[in-house]
Amino acid sequence: MIKAARLLVSSWLWALIGVASLAHAQGAPSTPDGHTGAPSRLDEIVARGTLRACTTGDYKPYSFDKGDGHFEGIDIDMAESVAKSLGVKTEYIKTSWSNLMNDFVAKCDIGIGGVSPTLERQRRAFFTQAYMIDGKTPIVRCDDAEKYQTVAQIDQPSVRVIVNPGGTNERFARQYFPHANLTVFPDNVTVFKQILTGKADVMVTDASETLLQQKLNPGLCSVHPDKPFQYGEKAWLLPRGDVVFQQYVDQWLHLARATGEYQAISDKWLK
Repeated sequence: MIKAARLLVSSWLWALIGVASLAHAQGAPSTPDGHTGAPSRLDEIVARGTLRACTTGDYKPYSFDKGDGHFEGIDIDMAESVAKSLGVKTEYIKTSWSNLMNDFVAKCDIGIGGVSPTLERQRRAFFTQAYMIDGKTPIVRCDDAEKYQTVAQIDQPSVRVIVNPGGTNERFARQYFPHANLTVFPDNVTVFKQILTGKADVMVTDASETLLQQKLNPGLCSVHPDKPFQYGEKAWLLPRGDVVFQQYVDQWLHLARATGEYQAISDKWLK
């Protein structure tokens, strides 16, 4: 009986080996480099000759649409560097925060422009390693800075909170300011002027953006950007399940940070 069991196991193992060998011979795709394995977006990008990047173009200092079909910012410079490393050109596909995930999945290789990793987005995409630590903090008229130091001070019916639609800023505002007078303003570029001109009191957004906007709009002040209300990060969206492409972009980012390339790009826009 023991001998029969051994023969059965042996036959089963040889059958598995045969199936695996046949699958390898008949079905394993080959990349342009001659490697076998699952197809990767990395190989598709090289073959296509373009890196397609979804971006909103309304979020300085990460991505800004100059209005002539050209984009600029931290993430744009980084995307150009990745494309150069692959020997391809960039193609920017403009989207909005509310449509970012749908457009990314349908049209793009990367999603860039100050994207905050969230568990909701993680269900539909991979993220690169974070390239910046950030968090939500208020920006207000400088004369009012002491009035809006805490969530409780902002979450009052008399406080006019303004926010851009569709992203983590709106989600944060709806969660933490249910009693405030909340306005969803459609233009993320001019939304800060609404505070400056007295049409709104507070916007809570990423600390990096508040630091830039107080430079661009004298009279506005970032409130404790070194101690934000909430921990946050910035990273890029990548196709879900594509470990090969994710590892390539993460390795590029690691080298960019180690060599000082990323710091030089960041300083160009933030200092």
